[in-house]
Amino acid sequence: MLNFTFYAPTLFDFGKDTAGDVGALVKRFGGSRVLVVTGGGSVKKNGAFQAATASLDGAGIPWQELAGVQPNPRSGKVYEGIGLVRGEGLDFILAIGGGSAIDTAKAIGMGAGYSGDFWDFFTGKAPIVRTLPVGTVLTIAAAGSEGSDSCVITQEKGNLKWGCPKTDVIRPKFSILDPSYTCTLPPYQTASGAVDMIAHILERYFSNTPDVALTDRLAEALVKTVLDAAPKALADPDDYAARADLMWTGMLAHNNSVGVGREQDWASHQMEHELSAFYDCAHGAGLAVVMPAWMEYVIGHDPMRFAQFASRVFGCEMDFAHPEDTGRAGIARLRETFRSWGMPVSFAQIGAKAEDIPAMVAHRREKPGAFPFGGFVKIGPDDMEAILRIAAEG
Repeated sequence: MLNFTFYAPTLFDFGKDTAGDVGALVKRFGGSRVLVVTGGGSVKKNGAFQAATASLDGAGIPWQELAGVQPNPRSGKVYEGIGLVRGEGLDFILAIGGGSAIDTAKAIGMGAGYSGDFWDFFTGKAPIVRTLPVGTVLTIAAAGSEGSDSCVITQEKGNLKWGCPKTDVIRPKFSILDPSYTCTLPPYQTASGAVDMIAHILERYFSNTPDVALTDRLAEALVKTVLDAAPKALADPDDYAARADLMWTGMLAHNNSVGVGREQDWASHQMEHELSAFYDCAHGAGLAVVMPAWMEYVIGHDPMRFAQFASRVFGCEMDFAHPEDTGRAGIARLRETFRSWGMPVSFAQIGAKAEDIPAMVAHRREKPGAFPFGGFVKIGPDDMEAILRIAAEG
């Protein structure tokens, strides 16, 4: 295990009716005038918006709403939010929704007190040293942004879907996690969220660092929890226990609890960002297509790690003489699991086209330090093209 520093200062308020605590928590963390960031109408249909804003009203805290954040959140809403914060003298940002609303809130927070373009933080032109405080009311168990040190925004000029440098500065001050708000999610969103969680775990699990048995076991337990809970939530959307397991797993999958002390990969996420930039597909859906393809391409680098995953998570029989065969059985089980949840497993199922693969590779080149990427196996342009061609076939 490598040396590490782990600092995760977010307060989590978990359970039914916890949105009523928003007003007190905003005050606890120094807020007095709030920007409420939301996406579509779902947060008003499931009651999260009404509960949170009623709590703000009850605490005597004025607020303004920035609505209309889209999936794969765009820079336009970030600029709009920065303008509202500055123009109205707002000092706290509350995201109500999923990862898109939360990432937008984080980006607004880091940009509001900066004299330049917030995108400077994403290009590396400026370091992130301070931010307005951010709180969240989570309504989609998926991205893990409610506890993470990162955010992803699409810069509309150039259609660049990039993540900012990871920093504890942007972790939310508090996050309200009420699983009942996720019961009204469509099955596709529930399944996309489950895939996203698994991907966050596996980006950390596939590592070259030796002697990481503890975090291996933690990661495997989280994946198995998703495999157990997701079908239950899909079969019965009102299964509170399954929704609770998914909501807490989504946070643990991405707050880096299972990533400390080990090298991490993140190649699948980098490639999926190109897919969703080109086709605006759900992030989890794109990962369902890309991650098994990446696994097939790199399995020869460490067959025993893939065999360990297959045997411990899916119960595949370990073939010690041919561990790669065991590993490939696990990859097949993972892809079949995604398919059984109604997730896409090929380009055609998300409306992507194999002829666009060279353009996606070229688009990736626009990012600083574009190639190579990945911590488990270094991925160059030819590798990325090969992986995407496997993904295209599914």
